[in-house]
Amino acid sequence: MEGVYEKCFCYELGKRNIPFERQKTVRLQYDGLVIDEGLRIDLLVDGLVVVELKAQEYYHPVWDAQVLSYLKLSGKRLGYILNFNVPLMKKGIKRMIM
Repeated sequence: MEGVYEKCFCYELGKRNIPFERQKTVRLQYDGLVIDEGLRIDLLVDGLVVVELKAQEYYHPVWDAQVLSYLKLSGKRLGYILNFNVPLMKKGIKRMIM
């Protein structure tokens, strides 16, 4: 379901002329080794905001670590976890700041 939500979310961003990148690869460096295919951010909005999309019944703390890793590795400061599997969307939004 996350893929469906991703397409719909991107459609809405596009309708509003908000720039975004889907499945943005985050480059990793380890001891001089560069790994290009390491991590993928679901959405990078306006080149500034990391958005991780979920469609899960229960919140999992590993999502926080995932978004914090994306923020650290990408050099961005603001991220959101959007979990669409909630009765009221505002209950499925978590803001994270690096």
